[in-house]
Amino acid sequence: MDHRTGNDTILLVQATDHPIQFPRSVTIFAAACAILFSIVGVVGNLVTVIALLRYARLRRHATTAFVISLSVSDLIFAAVNLPLTASRYLNEAWVLGETLCQVFPLFFYGNVAVSLLSMVAITINRYVLISRAEIYAQIYTRRGITLMLIAIWTLSFSLLIPPLLGVWGTLGLDPATFSCTILKKDGKSPKKLLFVVGFLVPCLVIIVSYLCIYWKVRTSRKNLEAHTGGARRKKTGFQRREDSRVTRLMLTIFLCFLLCFLPLMLANVIDDQIKIPVLHVVASLLAWASSVVNPFIYAGTNKLYREAYRQLLCCGSKKSKNGKIDGPINGGGQGRAIHSHSSKMSSQPT
Repeated sequence: MDHRTGNDTILLVQATDHPIQFPRSVTIFAAACAILFSIVGVVGNLVTVIALLRYARLRRHATTAFVISLSVSDLIFAAVNLPLTASRYLNEAWVLGETLCQVFPLFFYGNVAVSLLSMVAITINRYVLISRAEIYAQIYTRRGITLMLIAIWTLSFSLLIPPLLGVWGTLGLDPATFSCTILKKDGKSPKKLLFVVGFLVPCLVIIVSYLCIYWKVRTSRKNLEAHTGGARRKKTGFQRREDSRVTRLMLTIFLCFLLCFLPLMLANVIDDQIKIPVLHVVASLLAWASSVVNPFIYAGTNKLYREAYRQLLCCGSKKSKNGKIDGPINGGGQGRAIHSHSSKMSSQPT
């Protein structure tokens, strides 16, 4: 599962044990891209988190909490993993010591899992909203969302405790590839389990959930047209369009995530002996981009997110429609329901 860095190696060892170095132009280009992605990723994701926390209209939505979780994960990767990767390419070796060599895979694998589990939470949120709106308010309370976020981050990083402690595999430097990753210990490694639990299963859950959402929306639309006519459609049209836009936005985020990682997955399968190292570097560059693209997708495809960015970057502390200054998340008891992207949808079927 070392998607971003496991195969973008600088120094390779062939069967003859004679190392082959990448062309220096390739390593410099890769390091420059890592630095650029790091700067853009840190700025973009940090602005996203602050903008979503400050914008009242989005702040009360359950989906926003999981989007912030996804953004924080990308922020950590851009701030920690990409600079370390740039150093590795510039020096054509790992020169940052054993501790950072353990930190690197810890944050890498943990953040990939957090990203995907956050997308799972978003997808399930959209599915419950669309298919089980009558129980939405009972599930997505402040307390419920907080517990979900704790579960996402705890599960993602707890999977790495065995190799971190050296109980099952270990975190360290692979001398053949100069990559800091999960190594075998006593012939055993948790990589396959991490791939299944942290990547494959979440992807399958997301795909199945979106298929269920599509089927539910299609079925509901046909039933609505057959039994209620146009009046009902006009009454709920705005709410439906808003929820549909948000659902499409989250689907776009997931598809872009897959597209960023698909070339590296294919490269690992087609060229598992790394006979064409440049292919793995290019594929890795696309994988790094997964931590950078989301803010641009938010701004480019959704009006509410654009307004949140505009309010933060252009208008400063802007008053909301009720005259109050936007600040931290609205107060309320632990059991208070968090609204969906259409505030009335939690109380009526879709």
